[in-house]
Amino acid sequence: MAPTDDEQSAGHRVVCHLDRLLAERRMTLTELADRAGVTVVNLSVLKNDRARAVRFSTLTAICDVLHCQPGDLFSVYPTEPPAPGPQTPPP
Repeated sequence: MAPTDDEQSAGHRVVCHLDRLLAERRMTLTELADRAGVTVVNLSVLKNDRARAVRFSTLTAICDVLHCQPGDLFSVYPTEPPAPGPQTPPP
């Protein structure tokens, strides 16, 4: 999910891939919440890219249950979209 204009203007370019990781592991949000000891509401906020912060203890618990690294869970969108196609240096 791409960041919204509001998120970009606030400097928020982090996107969460929790939905993809859960689907790959055939796990529900409720099951993850039970195993990680995190509320479904907090996980839903993460999953829907509405979180502004994540506690390291929460991140650690999620990664432990999903057997992943923080980089598998989050991506940061670049500030500018990449230029299309190959670029040639100026003469």
